[in-house]
Amino acid sequence: MANLKEIRNRISSVSSTMQITSAMKMVSAAKLKKAQDAITAMRPYSDKLTELLQNLSASLEGDSGSRFAEERPVEKVLVVAISSNRGLAGAFNSNIVKESKNIAENAYAGKQVHFLTIGKKANDILKKSYQVIYNNNAVYDDLTFENVEEIAERVMTLFTDGVYDKVELVYNSFKNAATQVVIREQFLPIVPLKEQFEDVTPANVDYIFEPSKAEIVKQLIPKSLKTQFFKGIRDSVASEHGARMTAMHKATDNAKELRDQLKLTYNKARQAAITNEILEIVGGAEALNN
Repeated sequence: MANLKEIRNRISSVSSTMQITSAMKMVSAAKLKKAQDAITAMRPYSDKLTELLQNLSASLEGDSGSRFAEERPVEKVLVVAISSNRGLAGAFNSNIVKESKNIAENAYAGKQVHFLTIGKKANDILKKSYQVIYNNNAVYDDLTFENVEEIAERVMTLFTDGVYDKVELVYNSFKNAATQVVIREQFLPIVPLKEQFEDVTPANVDYIFEPSKAEIVKQLIPKSLKTQFFKGIRDSVASEHGARMTAMHKATDNAKELRDQLKLTYNKARQAAITNEILEIVGGAEALNN
């Protein structure tokens, strides 16, 4: 059994760790509320815009927006892996890396797969085994649509220039504080609505175009793609804070349980030491009497 000083040091160390994890949990909880409100408010707008985009994409042939819906034989694939800059968030980042590797090794086996990473954690791991053409960690320092728009335009240009035949997003979608779902989403080419829902066809949707269909398509498609990209990052941010809050909550509970066990061990050791001292005193007194 460890001596009393060693146990006291361990109790002190665990208590300090518990204070840190508890503080991190509170910080993540505060940030989660803001991030959750942001993604909750954005989803209806993004979903409706995407629905309009998918309906229009079914009849884009010959229009100015058809370059974003162009289907080509898939030889080169770009995977946009969205992670975080910091750890201590449970399996948040490892799930993104795992899904990204699965796409490269299984879904597109034999194809040329490159990565564009947003966040330090995914980049640090993926660059060891795959080619990462671009990484952006600074976007989280000032997460605005304008900053994300620059990254989205870079990705869209790579597709329209024919550098890549398909672009996919991989990110954590926020469900609740304890649950994050890894989403693999085709970004380009645009997926027509009829490919997702067989019972919905362009004939079911009637739009009046003003000033003209070509002009609307020209403006709507790039905006919708950028919004979709921004929503993926917003979702990831909310998921990160939820995952970190949950992980720190569990870490705090585990630290408290370990501290209680150490205190029990300390009390037992202290009681045993006192008992031994009493026995030594009694033995010495009996020896003097004899």
